[in-house]
Amino acid sequence: MSNSVLQCISLAKQYADGSNVVQVLNNLNFELSAGELVAILGVSGSGKSTLLNVLGGLDEPSAGDVLVNGVSWAQLSVSQRCAYRNEALGFVYQFHHLLADFNACENVAMPLRIAGASKVQAKSQALQWLDRLGLSARADHRPSQLSGGERQRVAIARALVREPAVVLMDEPTGNLDRESAERVLATLEELRDVNSAFVIVTHDESVAARADRRLRLDQGQLVTIE
Repeated sequence: MSNSVLQCISLAKQYADGSNVVQVLNNLNFELSAGELVAILGVSGSGKSTLLNVLGGLDEPSAGDVLVNGVSWAQLSVSQRCAYRNEALGFVYQFHHLLADFNACENVAMPLRIAGASKVQAKSQALQWLDRLGLSARADHRPSQLSGGERQRVAIARALVREPAVVLMDEPTGNLDRESAERVLATLEELRDVNSAFVIVTHDESVAARADRRLRLDQGQLVTIE
């Protein structure tokens, strides 16, 4: 696969459960191209969230390696990993995790401020993303003043504001009603021209249907869904 932004090489993850060893990921190989949208399905407890945590460098694999834009998580120190994660990855979860005391613009600007951007520059870029996602009129509103779908779209803007190589999404519509979920999905389709790649973990077939590729996590392996 050309223009690869994410590679999993012989990835394994296991946990000890008393005297038993639970194999969550088993010699898993996976590659993702720039601009690609991939959905990963699987039953509850199959290890989807564990896989996302390993991909994002938030959890250590038992074996194997993950490369983001050719950079191996295993080769980075803790501080280097944090800095590179903020630069190369975006995250969107089932719950938005917006900062309650900051308005939408300030929440979106946060990754830029952490990276050292000036307040003016960060605000300008944050407003551009909010405008693109149809939220410019809500820029000064705090999360408590936004609907569930609006909060999730703010979270998407925050994930994309640094134009990361990969955005990892864990059940991004799982906490929304159908109408709000459809608006979030429409937002993702409107973002297909960005160069970021998306990995969406979901149990919802209608969410997965929007993806370029659909994979199922089954017994520690990713299997293509035809």
